[in-house]
Amino acid sequence: MGDIFGEIDSRFSYCAVASISLLGASLSESAKSKTISFLNSCRNFDGGFGAMPGSESHGGNIFCCVSALNILGQDPGEENKRNLIDWLVWRQLPEGGFNGRPEKLPDVCYSWWILSSLASLKSLNHINTQKLQEFILNCQDVHEDLGGFADRPGDVGDVFHTLFGLTGSALLKFPEILEEIDPLYCLPKKYF
Repeated sequence: MGDIFGEIDSRFSYCAVASISLLGASLSESAKSKTISFLNSCRNFDGGFGAMPGSESHGGNIFCCVSALNILGQDPGEENKRNLIDWLVWRQLPEGGFNGRPEKLPDVCYSWWILSSLASLKSLNHINTQKLQEFILNCQDVHEDLGGFADRPGDVGDVFHTLFGLTGSALLKFPEILEEIDPLYCLPKKYF
């Protein structure tokens, strides 16, 4: 099972499910059932999801599993949803930003990974959005010739963190000039 090297990862499942959906196609019932089963097997006791069964819960993998299950029309169930929301909410640190797993530093990319999962679960009201926006803004690269967003304040910006700083800000609807973003696809909603 997995790719030609035997690698198994929930991120692959998300990429396949999202791509098929964006192309207007759908999985066979058998493939859909197996995909849902695999994604649910990545769920952990703490409410989060890992890259594969038994692996540590991680914000990026939670986005992949929650979004893929959502695209496939799978509801997480009320108890699972409460545990997952708790896990996600506890990722917000005093600085306002999120970390991807316990005991790690905040990183602006989780302004997308964690926030989009909360948006999919209609639970943005459980976090301090003002503190998060302040953290995102503090991650702007202040070098005149570089710009963009960095992983955390004081670091050099890059394309990866700029994308997720902007899409996280768009989910927060700040500033208002940003396009509304679909939390399942990381694309402007106007294309759907």
